[in-house]
Amino acid sequence: MQILDGQFVSRLIKERLKMDAAALVSEGKKIPHLAAVLVGNNGASETYVTAKVKACAEIGFKSTMLRLDDSVSESKLLSIIEDLNGDMDVDGILVQLPLPKHISDERIILAIDPSKDVDGFHPVNVGKMVLGSPSFISATPHGIMLLIEHYKIKTAGKKAAVIGRSNIVGRPMSILLSTNTTPGNCTVTLCHSHTHNLKDICAESDIIIAALGKPEFLRADMVKEGAVIIDVGITRVPDATKKSGFALKGDVAFAEVSPKCSFITPVPGGVGPMTIAALMKNTFTALKRKY
Repeated sequence: MQILDGQFVSRLIKERLKMDAAALVSEGKKIPHLAAVLVGNNGASETYVTAKVKACAEIGFKSTMLRLDDSVSESKLLSIIEDLNGDMDVDGILVQLPLPKHISDERIILAIDPSKDVDGFHPVNVGKMVLGSPSFISATPHGIMLLIEHYKIKTAGKKAAVIGRSNIVGRPMSILLSTNTTPGNCTVTLCHSHTHNLKDICAESDIIIAALGKPEFLRADMVKEGAVIIDVGITRVPDATKKSGFALKGDVAFAEVSPKCSFITPVPGGVGPMTIAALMKNTFTALKRKY
C-alpha cells in the first residue's frame, strides 16, 4: 500500500508555479492575480479562502480577498462580480460556496466571466470539459487527476466507481476518468443514493472515488484487493481525546481499508492540498490565455 501524498505533490506544483511567476517578474510581465470573494462568517469557508490566499503569497501571485457580510444582497454581489469581470488586472475570480440562502449560487456562477472562472463551475467551462476542449476544470477533480498522473497510476481499461454526483466533484470526476486521455479511459459507474448494489459495484472496481460527505462510509468489505482509493470527504467528528474536541474523518474507513489498497489518499493531506494546487494552476493558465 502506498500513500498518495497530496501535500508533497501540491508542493511540487506550487514550486514550479513559483518559478514561472518569478520568470514573469524578471521579464517585466504581469503576474497572475486571483480575486476571492467570501460572504459571511462560515468557519470552513474562511479556512478554505485563507488557504487559497496564502498559497498565492507563497507562489508569488497577487491576490485580493473581498469579505462581505452575510446580509449582502444578491444584486450587490452581482455588481461586485461585474466589476471584477471588467478589471483587467484580475485574472481569476472565485466566489466561495456555499452562499447565504437568499443568494442563488447558480446566478452568481453564471455571472462570472468564463475566462476568469478558475473554479471551473461556469456552464461554458463544464461544457468544454465534456467536449474535451481546453477549459478550466473544477479544482478538486483537476487536483485528483494531477495526483493520479504524478503517481503514474494506470487507469486505461480499469473499472472506476465514483460515489457522489455533485456538480463540483462527482459528475466532472466521472467525465475526466472516462475521457480518451492519459490518465483516463476508465469504464466509470457514477453512484449515488439511489444506486442498487453499491457494495457490489465498489467491490468490483479498480478505482474508487469517495465523494459523498459521509464519514467512514467506505468499509473494507466494499473494496477489493489492490484497489486505488481516492477519499474526497472531510468531516469534523466529535472526539473528546482531541484538544480541539473533534477529529477529521474522510469518507473512507482508512484503518481497515488501507491494508487492501495499492494506493490510497489520507485525510487530511490527500485531496485537499491538490485542490488548492489545481486552483493555482488554473489562475496561471487564465493569465497565459489572456496574453
